[in-house]
Amino acid sequence: MQTATIELTGDRVEPEDVVAVARHGVPARLSSEARAAMEESAAVVERLAASEEPVYGVSTGFGSLAGTWIPAERREELQRSLIRSHAAGMGPPVEREVVRAMMFLRARSLAMGRSGARPVVADTMLALLAAGLDPVVPEHGSLGASGDLAPLAHCGLALLGEGEVFTATGERAPAAEALEAASIEPLTLTAKEGLALINGTDGILGMLLLALHDLAGLLKAADITAAMSTEALLGTDRAFADDLVTMRPQPGQARSAANMAKVLAASPIVASHRHDDPRVQDAYSLRCAPQVNGAARDTWTHVEGVAAAELRSAIDNPVVLPDGRVESCGNFHGAPVAMACDFLAIAAAEVGAIAERRTDRMLDPARSYGLPPFLTEDAGVNSGMMLAQYTQAAMVAENRRLAVPASTDSLPTSAMQEDHVSMGWGAARKLRTAVANLTRILAVELTCAARALDLRAPLEPGAGTAAARDAVRAAVPGPGPDRFLAPELAEVERLVASGAVVEAVESAIGGLE
Repeated sequence: MQTATIELTGDRVEPEDVVAVARHGVPARLSSEARAAMEESAAVVERLAASEEPVYGVSTGFGSLAGTWIPAERREELQRSLIRSHAAGMGPPVEREVVRAMMFLRARSLAMGRSGARPVVADTMLALLAAGLDPVVPEHGSLGASGDLAPLAHCGLALLGEGEVFTATGERAPAAEALEAASIEPLTLTAKEGLALINGTDGILGMLLLALHDLAGLLKAADITAAMSTEALLGTDRAFADDLVTMRPQPGQARSAANMAKVLAASPIVASHRHDDPRVQDAYSLRCAPQVNGAARDTWTHVEGVAAAELRSAIDNPVVLPDGRVESCGNFHGAPVAMACDFLAIAAAEVGAIAERRTDRMLDPARSYGLPPFLTEDAGVNSGMMLAQYTQAAMVAENRRLAVPASTDSLPTSAMQEDHVSMGWGAARKLRTAVANLTRILAVELTCAARALDLRAPLEPGAGTAAARDAVRAAVPGPGPDRFLAPELAEVERLVASGAVVEAVESAIGGLE
């Protein structure tokens, strides 16, 4: 975990910087280069504000009110009114890590010096983050069109000393009181700064980056659980051999197959039925696991590229160009990140769907090749893992619903000025749910596969799968009479989410792809 202060240079930040600020409270500051760039663009806006030339958001209203001239003496009021009126969200607060990522990413974009905001605007945002003061942002309000207007406006409201924040100790408090206690001076906005605070895709991007971070570990975990289930079901590892996989040069497939082969290497269970097995081939959920998990990996790689481009982007409207021009543009539209969120939700749904099919196979004595019904030795009196698979199936079904794209569901706003919106915030919100569901789906497969491997005794699993099983056994007991299952599933979920299972396997057999 990164601990040093992150410096915003105005160039870009790395995805791990966003995770460090959002989840671990790592502080950030403006570099001298970013400070100079912001001062230069702020001077351009100040000069235009003093002229008679109409400039959107500087001397005019917003949205469909862009043709309304605002006199100079009311332009500070214009910016303050913009924040107040746009802080119109409803519903429960979004997660604090999302708000922190959004605030940090908006400061990153301002640091590029293309928004016309003074350095003090970014400084104040970073000061709130460092003090652990996270604005209360309702879940509903963004269409991902002119960026995440309502969520960012709630963040901006806290900078003005209005609205509410969560404190470092978790209380919900008036922003004015919290800022005063932290010795942070509320902002007084100048020309365009209110608009610069809210015209960004930072909420969508923040959620996408957090999802990418989590899925990087989950996709490794999915290869491990697939290998465990294959071993437990007396499947073969031949389908994962390099000479077969390279006949179809999909990079994600190759990495997943290599992982599964490595995890299953030298498995006594696999060796026990390598010869004289009457089965010609395994079911798709075993044999095609690298193809499905690998396709998700390739989706992840594509989406990572979209996010990387966004991290280099100046997101605002209008923007201040290096030659001093101020131009309107469409760079605030959330379509690139919205579609990326939808694509990644599809990948998460499919990885979970094939995992559930393997779990179901392990629980069915007609298809499990010798395992007891529902992985319990006294079926009838005991139900074993029956309801764990029900829970898993419910989450798979939900993820299928969440895989329906939000980015195709535009709804016009602002008197038809904003006549095509991205719905990126909705795409990102459902992606977060899909990733959380996938974590739990894999936890169920891992729990069942570990129990199935125990039931194959005296045959022993391979070193990789044994390491995963032992990590589970350190947290929850093995087969036995029925017991309260929900706490055990929650504990295995924690192991999957924390990366402990992947870490245990890699410690035993070396790094996975």
